[in-house]
This record gives sequence, C-alpha cells and structure tokens, in this order.
Amino acid sequence: MPWKGIKDPYKIWLSEIILQQTRVEQGEKYYHALLEKYPTIADLANADEATLYRLWQGLGYYNRCKNMLHTAQIITQQHQGKFPDTYDAIRQLKGIGPYTAAAIASFAFDLPYAVIDGNVVRILSRYFGLKIDFNQGQGKKEFEALAASLLDQKNNALFNQAMMDLGATICKPQNPLCGQCPFQKKCYAFLNQQIKDFPLKKIKPPLKHRYFHFMVIEYQDILFIHQRKEKDIWHNLYSFYMLETKEIQLEDFILLNKKNIKPFTETYTQQLTHQKIHGLFYKIKIENPKIIKDLGLISIQKTALKNFAFPRMIISFLENNHYLSS
Repeated sequence: MPWKGIKDPYKIWLSEIILQQTRVEQGEKYYHALLEKYPTIADLANADEATLYRLWQGLGYYNRCKNMLHTAQIITQQHQGKFPDTYDAIRQLKGIGPYTAAAIASFAFDLPYAVIDGNVVRILSRYFGLKIDFNQGQGKKEFEALAASLLDQKNNALFNQAMMDLGATICKPQNPLCGQCPFQKKCYAFLNQQIKDFPLKKIKPPLKHRYFHFMVIEYQDILFIHQRKEKDIWHNLYSFYMLETKEIQLEDFILLNKKNIKPFTETYTQQLTHQKIHGLFYKIKIENPKIIKDLGLISIQKTALKNFAFPRMIISFLENNHYLSS
C-alpha cells in the first residue's frame, strides 16, 4: 500500500477517505490518479468540481468526494494550507469521523489515539471474548476505551499499524492463521474454539429494491441528460431522464410517437449499502426537441459524454452500447 508508513497528513487523509467504502485493490489506482492531478491540498482546494467527480467516477458514495473538496478548501482558507495537527481540530473537518481522525493523528503526528478499524475490532473481540456489538453506541465506546488502554504511547503509529496488519494478515475474517498468531495461548476465541463467533455479527437491515427506467433521448447527434440535485443516491452526478416504478407502461413515456421507443434488453443492477438498484434503458429518438422542453434536461453532443460524471450503472450501459467508443 503506497500510503503505508508515510507521514504526510494530506496523503493519509486522501487514502483514508478513499478506503472508507472501497477495497484496497480498487482504491489504489484512484489514490495515484488523484495525487497526480492534485499533488497538494491547495491543488485539491482549487479543483473544478466536475473534473474531480470524473476522477472519482466508479468509487461510489460521492458524498465522500464532495466533503473532501469542502475540507480541502477549509484547510486552505482557515489553516493556511496546513493540515490541523491535533485530534480535536482534525475531527472538526467535514467528512472526518473518529476513525479517520485517529488515523491521521496517529500516523501523521504520532499522537496517542487508537485507530479502530474492522481488523482491530476483530482482534479485540476474539482475544478478550467480547460479546459486544461495535455498531451500537455503547459498544463502540467500550471498544474505544479498551483500545486506548492497550496503546503503546511511545510508539503510537507503529502500534496502530501493527494491530491493523495483524488483523489483515493473521487474524483474518475467514480462515485466520491462528497457528502463526503470537497471542494464540491467551486468545479466548481460540482456546474456546469460538473463532467464528467473534466479533458479533452486525444485523443488516432488509435490502430495499428500486427500479429505475432511463430514457436515452436522442435527437440527431444530441443526447439529453440532467444533473441529480435531489437528496438521494448519486447526488450531483448526471443521468438520463428517469422514471422510478417497478412496472412501466407505455403511457408513462413522455414521447408522442411510441414507435420510436426501443427497449434495451439487458437489466443493469448496482448494489448499494441498503438498497439494490435495477436499471432498464430505452432508446428514444425524437424529431423535435420542443416536446421535452419542460423536463429540465440539457443537450450535449454524444462525443461529450466522457466529460460528465455518471453513476457506475450508467457508465456500464454507455460502455456496453458503444456510446463512449467515439
């Protein structure tokens, strides 16, 4: 991992924001791309929002990107471009929670704050036999207090990194390498053959299914899109005109000439944290743009599609149907 062992708070922060909802293998290429485009926090603060969103495209959870830009601007304007060097000041920044603040404070400034990620929760749960739900408020406080009591305050960053590495390479979620673990002889879960029982499993809410019908409206070499501004998924990204309904009727289409509607046969899906999106696309050719003038759409050349940030589902559709090949 290219950010491992570095002291630059900007790079640590960038890596932590990327990894909040992203696997390391996927996040690494975005880390390099963002640093190449914005090598300093001042560069990021001056970023064009549309360009930044396109670089972020594919990572999802775009609120992270929005908060990241806002925080870079705050640091530039209110902290003279220098990352705050205390936990409390870091914690005040938008988009930075207790875990990310502790990671920056520890790794960049060697401050005595325990970094508690999934690896650390797993180690502590198994070693001490903690039947506590980390995802509940009181449970989180108990984990934080225990982790803080164990912290080697002479080697804060090293200790935190060692704990995270132990969880990532030895005390793994599945098939842990207990035979190689230096804490095997005192591990509650190992001694009681309860490895699979720890940590307590998070109760997931039922998955919500949503059905989106996208109208790919074409007029000659022009497409019509809009930017999503409502408080919902894909905020600030671009999309085609869309209807949300499980079953669509021909009467739902906004076109007068129904013979110009051509459904694409493939259904696209995108899994989010608590919902699954099912997407269907329809090519609709129109002869007069005036019939859609009240839909709040903007017209763009097909060749300009690459200049707009779309959700991953729409990107897959555009790639599969050669809209992005030109």
